[in-house]
Amino acid sequence: MNYKQRAVSGIVWALWQQLSSKVVSFGISIFLARILEPSQFGLLAMLSLFISVGNSLLDGGLTASLIRTTDANQRDYSTVFYFNIIGSSILYLLLFLTAPLIAAFYHQPLLTSVVRVYTLILIINAFFGVQSTLLVKDLKFKKQTNIQIPSAIGGGILGIILAKLGYGVWSLVWMGLCTSFLSTAIHWITSDWRPALIFDKACFRKHIHFGYKMTLSGLIDTVYQNIYLIIIGKFFSATQLGYYSRADSISQLPISNISAAINKVTYPMFAEISNDPVQLKNVYKRLMQQVVFWNAPVLIMLCIIAKPLFHILLTDKWLPAVPIFQLLCIGGIMYPLHSYNLNVLKVMGQSALFLKLEVVKKVLSVIGILCFIPFGIYGLLYFQLFFNVIAYYINSIYSGRLINYPVTEQIKDILPTVALAGGIGLCCYFLDKLLINDFFIPTMQIGILLIVFTAVYYGASLLIKLSAIKDFNQLILKR
Repeated sequence: MNYKQRAVSGIVWALWQQLSSKVVSFGISIFLARILEPSQFGLLAMLSLFISVGNSLLDGGLTASLIRTTDANQRDYSTVFYFNIIGSSILYLLLFLTAPLIAAFYHQPLLTSVVRVYTLILIINAFFGVQSTLLVKDLKFKKQTNIQIPSAIGGGILGIILAKLGYGVWSLVWMGLCTSFLSTAIHWITSDWRPALIFDKACFRKHIHFGYKMTLSGLIDTVYQNIYLIIIGKFFSATQLGYYSRADSISQLPISNISAAINKVTYPMFAEISNDPVQLKNVYKRLMQQVVFWNAPVLIMLCIIAKPLFHILLTDKWLPAVPIFQLLCIGGIMYPLHSYNLNVLKVMGQSALFLKLEVVKKVLSVIGILCFIPFGIYGLLYFQLFFNVIAYYINSIYSGRLINYPVTEQIKDILPTVALAGGIGLCCYFLDKLLINDFFIPTMQIGILLIVFTAVYYGASLLIKLSAIKDFNQLILKR
């Protein structure tokens, strides 16, 4: 199987893994959002930073180093396993002790007990980190799907039952713990790998030498990705944070799934061809065009149908989140491309440059965020939209130099797709305002807009012969 076929096969299964598990989780979250109040989601969103930091420490640098190491053995895997267990336990102890300070920062006394229970997820997740890494390294995304879906369903059923019984935010807490526990159990049942009683200092030094830079980069990015939750949670109400977190989670359904699926495939694949810049550029270019071809229209379409979508799924109590959701969708169009540019740096061994770029981008962004706090949530969102473009430009400059694919050429390759999706989206917006909105119920409104947008977008893509649609027809439809 050549790289093109492996890329398609891997992406299809990775997308299925991401979408199937996320769709299940999304459906469960819809049930919970209809039962619980926005403020209760806001409370749990205040802890997103700590969970994300913990996962970044455990799944970041050392995991990336294992995937990158072609001759990794039992010593490597066991060493990383024990490091994850010890590291997660230390991190949990720190969070347990500082829980009252976290609660005081957000002025939410209930958070003390919530932190001490919910962050047990970090220790639970550490027990299946290596097994999950082995699946990613071998591109076994079908097996990952078979693990994630039952875990999400089991945790979701418990969460919905507890929400119905009036447990409020605790229903979300126990749902998360149950999901992680089930995922750990199934990983151990279905995996042949078991840790040996080995902690090899030489192996640890080898992986930490590469991994600590990636971990630091991951931590910086994690703090940055959660900084809006921190700022909104600190300076605004839990209800407003609930609106933002719900809008963000729905917008991330296409953004993070498409990005994460292709990212899982591209990193190990890029690693295999890192010594061939010409082939690396060709593979990268085609993947970039494909992800924009699918990502841009989905997010633009979501912007158009946002109000009836929220009305149907979440009820009218969540309608204040609609404009937040629309801005996040627009900002997410370019987001997946950040990961692919950074993957080029990682597989080329440029972890030091990777770290420097992350520091520069995040410092600039934090300065901007602090300047825009007085303008409220929407001031922060418009700045986020602007900075996404700047961050992509910075990433693509350096990765482009390594594979002879400059940023101007990258933009030239994706601009037709973005312009096409944007133009059709604008037409559908006015069609909705002038003809559809006042005459059809929300479900029919969404259906008509989806059919019109999809038909025109696909037809126009064939007419102007976009590279992405030609690759899609050849590789997927076999035409």
